[in-house]
Amino acid sequence: MTTSGTWSDGDRYECYVGRWSRPVARRFVAELPVPPGRRWLDVGCGTGALTAALLEVAAPAAVLGLDASPAFVRHATAHVRDDRAAFRTGDAQALPVADAGVDAVVSGLVLNFLSDQPGAVAEMRRAAVPGGLVAAYVWDYAGGMQLIHRFWDAAVQLDPAARALDEGVRFPVCAPDRLRRLWAATGLTEVDTGEVVVPTLFAGLDDLWAPFLGGTGPAPAYVAALGDRARAALRELLRDRLPTRPDGSIPLSARAWTVRGRVPWAAR
Repeated sequence: MTTSGTWSDGDRYECYVGRWSRPVARRFVAELPVPPGRRWLDVGCGTGALTAALLEVAAPAAVLGLDASPAFVRHATAHVRDDRAAFRTGDAQALPVADAGVDAVVSGLVLNFLSDQPGAVAEMRRAAVPGGLVAAYVWDYAGGMQLIHRFWDAAVQLDPAARALDEGVRFPVCAPDRLRRLWAATGLTEVDTGEVVVPTLFAGLDDLWAPFLGGTGPAPAYVAALGDRARAALRELLRDRLPTRPDGSIPLSARAWTVRGRVPWAAR
């Protein structure tokens, strides 16, 4: 579910962080206590990584993926070929779904970009049946999503004004305690938080740097706005600061914080 013009190209998003969000999605879905044959809603489906994981792992009856970006919806429709899945444009803060219309609602890497986070979680609760699951995950921008965290650390060293753009600063909701409070404040019960960590191995500096040139996402948009000299200086600083193996590969990891809760059985 996109809220910025920087989210406009599915292929570029896949090269940037989409390739790493897919293993996170599979791990996330595998830990959700939802029986087979249920109806799912994927809020902010993006390029379809979480929907694909649901189809692969959760044995759903149906999955509806919603995203505000028509480009991402087209990408997901073209790449997730399964009769159980459907994609359409939609607003996370006004879901085009009936009350208690699905058995489970999930959202991946989206919540922090929404202007009304309590309202969005309330909408997810509204869409789920009593007893239904509402779950989400976000990147640990402040440290565990090393690609983005290390990028902004280098950018700020060269340009202190970049601190205001750092997702680790901009998105305080991306922390377990904040997620837990948000879910509980919305009236969800049995609230639990966790983490998913996956390796992100880059073949070399070019493999890591090239996606930052695509303009899709906050960090790539920042790079696109730099002059040639500033862009080259940032690349070289990253080269100096990143861990590099003898074969030139760069081993990093990505952590996502997870949260889940249930719609109470009592009156909605």
